[in-house]
Amino acid sequence: MTILLSPTEARVLGTLMEKARTVPDSYPLSLNSLVLGCNQKSTRDPIMELTEADVADAVSTLKTQNLVRESSGSRVTRFEHNFQRGVGVPEQSAVLLGLLMLRGPQTAAELRLNTERWYKFADISSVEGFLEELQDRSDEKGGPLVVKLAKAPGAREQRWAHLLCGAVDESQFGATGGARSGDGSPGTLARVEQLEREVAQLRDTVQKLCAELGVSPPGQE
Repeated sequence: MTILLSPTEARVLGTLMEKARTVPDSYPLSLNSLVLGCNQKSTRDPIMELTEADVADAVSTLKTQNLVRESSGSRVTRFEHNFQRGVGVPEQSAVLLGLLMLRGPQTAAELRLNTERWYKFADISSVEGFLEELQDRSDEKGGPLVVKLAKAPGAREQRWAHLLCGAVDESQFGATGGARSGDGSPGTLARVEQLEREVAQLRDTVQKLCAELGVSPPGQE
């Protein structure tokens, strides 16, 4: 199956995939909750300001592609994704694609760290293996779903991007890659990586505390 999504459709789909795993008690999502999730200020790249009409239109299109379904048994219409079956990929590949839709291009190491609440990969090599399978996907199955970007100036690792919205313009990511790597020196890169790890650990701690207290994490419903 060949998939071609708009950026809004990718955000809606990625948000449903995320919430199914991170807040299962609130899933499937109402339209209002879905809008809030799409417009989060954290764990989103780029940040969007979608209206309810934007999200409703995207949901309607995704339903025709069998990627989103309405959930029955509730007074309020709720929505759930059907990504894994609709696209025909294993769970691990679906997780990686979901994170790429929500957060933009990432290295295999970043993906392994960012997917911890969705799926725990054994190691970076495992992540790379599934990414390579997605990159080498045959035309009979719809063609590649990810691409490995050229190494950004000063970066030590190449990043991966999804192809669900079509071909990637690598020039739009070059400046970001350079900025994230600072002056490119080993010391600066090491400090950046350490800070990223610490921020991720702090985020997880806050999310766990919020879960124990029964409140939503900052920036989420």
